[in-house]
Amino acid sequence: MKVKRVVLASRPGNDGEPTTENFHLEETDLTEELMDGQVVTQTLYISVDPYLRCRMNDDTGADYILPWKISEVLDSGGIGVVEKSRHSHIKPGDIVTNFNWPWQTTCVLEGNALTKLDPSLVDGHLSHFLGVVGLTGLTAFLGVKEKGHVIPGGNQTMVVSGAAGACGSLAGQIGRFLGCSRIVGTCGTDEKCSVLTSDLGFDVALNYKDKGLVEKLRECCPDGVDVYFDNVGGEISDVVISQMTKNSHIILCGQISQYNKDVPYPPPLHPQTEDILKERNITRERFMVLNYADQHEMALQQLSQWLRTGELKVKETLVQGIENTAGAFVSMMKGGNLGKQVVQISG
Repeated sequence: MKVKRVVLASRPGNDGEPTTENFHLEETDLTEELMDGQVVTQTLYISVDPYLRCRMNDDTGADYILPWKISEVLDSGGIGVVEKSRHSHIKPGDIVTNFNWPWQTTCVLEGNALTKLDPSLVDGHLSHFLGVVGLTGLTAFLGVKEKGHVIPGGNQTMVVSGAAGACGSLAGQIGRFLGCSRIVGTCGTDEKCSVLTSDLGFDVALNYKDKGLVEKLRECCPDGVDVYFDNVGGEISDVVISQMTKNSHIILCGQISQYNKDVPYPPPLHPQTEDILKERNITRERFMVLNYADQHEMALQQLSQWLRTGELKVKETLVQGIENTAGAFVSMMKGGNLGKQVVQISG
């Protein structure tokens, strides 16, 4: 069987921006002869996420994610439908997922590495398993729950950077559900700001590219910032941290502004910002959603409930076709997405 797949053609370099030339679409033969325990799956959706930029380097800078190899098929979160099976608990027609799904139109996978999905949890909107009812939603929910120290009725102000992205757009809403009284988001376009306040319930949204971010943030957070959900790092985080209150908390989710730079993760802070953390006793601990596996089932059920009742609003940027996977990734790294970036391969 002929299948299409995306391989890594070259690395952008530790300090380079990724381009579509770093990726190569090729056709290859796929054997349909299965060993015991294997299944043939048709790929439905592929997830592209900022952390994948680290996998384009020789060294990811993190011991829990491996670098992609030159000329080998790429992988990330994915969803597919089973076409053939030699696994005792997986049958044709089952919808399955895993974190290391090949960027390939049809795949032979080990059944034991797959998780069966229940489409009713997302009202049949399967791509939500890669976003709100998947790792993205888990990161937003458990990040706020475990590292935000939100106190219901505590009159806390929460700021979310990268607030129009996959995780940020959920985190702000969840911060409200868990008890924050004021939610402020930063993002990169006026259109995104409008969506945050009109559709997603943020009180204020600031375009960080406009002048006067320091003053505007102070205006909309008159009592300071109590919880900061940090997706971007860099100068924006310096501005937010400068206005955080004593004993406040940073949820260190991502640092997308630093991913094209050769720095350790988490990247070192500006010395002045580091001083503020110490003086005000602000916590800034790395958040790893995989460390909270015992809470995943509970969290997914809660996210699914919020989704079904319409309380949790979801934004998604969907691109069609495996040939557009590289372009979707490059666009997302430059802020071209609103909400979760997903590629629909088939279905």
